[in-house]
Amino acid sequence: MATNKNALIRYKTIDTCLRNRSRKWNLNDLIDSCSDALYEYEGKDSMVSKRTIQLDLQMMRSDKLGYSAPIVCYERKFYTYSDPTYSITNLPVSQLDLEVLRESMMVLSHFKDFSLFDELNGVIQKLEDRVFRSTDQQQSIIYMDRNDQLKGLRYLETIYQSILKKIVLIITYKSFKSRSANNIKFHAFILREFNNRWFVVGRKEKGDKLLTLALDRIEAVDIDLHTPYIDQDFDAKDYYKNTIGVTVLNDSSLLNISFWADRHNAPYIFTKPIHHSQKVLEEHDDHSMTFSIRVHHNYELERLLLGFGEGVRVISPDRLSRRIMAKHRKALANYQ
Repeated sequence: MATNKNALIRYKTIDTCLRNRSRKWNLNDLIDSCSDALYEYEGKDSMVSKRTIQLDLQMMRSDKLGYSAPIVCYERKFYTYSDPTYSITNLPVSQLDLEVLRESMMVLSHFKDFSLFDELNGVIQKLEDRVFRSTDQQQSIIYMDRNDQLKGLRYLETIYQSILKKIVLIITYKSFKSRSANNIKFHAFILREFNNRWFVVGRKEKGDKLLTLALDRIEAVDIDLHTPYIDQDFDAKDYYKNTIGVTVLNDSSLLNISFWADRHNAPYIFTKPIHHSQKVLEEHDDHSMTFSIRVHHNYELERLLLGFGEGVRVISPDRLSRRIMAKHRKALANYQ
């Protein structure tokens, strides 16, 4: 990444020099200008080699980067553009290229809360200025859900850095069931996003069980530089393999769940399985289907099944079937 960035700085510097026709530019002039630019932008106090600039000129002349720059050498030592209007910053971009750039920027903007994208944000802003002007501010084709008003997003970066640098956190946390907030000395292992909410998974200082804390229930975050961090080899993929959502119940056994889906919901569930363990048990004449999954029983599972309304019926196990039926009856009573 650094090497590519340095090359781009040199290309831009050479382009600026060759566009300036008020003076003559020999190879040494270009070397000096590129060396000065790298020092200004990157703090690199070293002279660019003659061979590097010669290769840069060759690369800019070629179409490998799409430049095909009309660089000519006159009087056998001075360089310029044969076309005085040429610049590598004026390269034509197709409408398809603009749309791809634009939609890519929309996706990348969803990660603005993390510092590792700080440098990229500057690039995105520059691209936005060029692309939006080129596309007449056409509405986005790709739209991703994001709730910037969600509480706790401001803690994302601190928690991310604590995991990266293995630092213990002191989290002031108030669950929906608690009357008051509690301070938790927390060893964070991963950040997880689910259903447009963020969670942090880790352990308390004194405790063996893994905890999942919702960021929107966090009231404050501080760091503890004195307590040694528990460097656990945590495998998120294995941890969530039998779970829908974020609530992993370590003391809960796996359920073999079978459920029927009507002809309207069956194609949706078939093409977008609700869990990797999903199997088709039977395809019915009315185009409905019966499926099976093997997962833990948690809140997210129930919410998912309830979300299909009358389109899904839990067949087994009986305990889950009765629980879902009771919730549907309570929902019906709210309308009576």
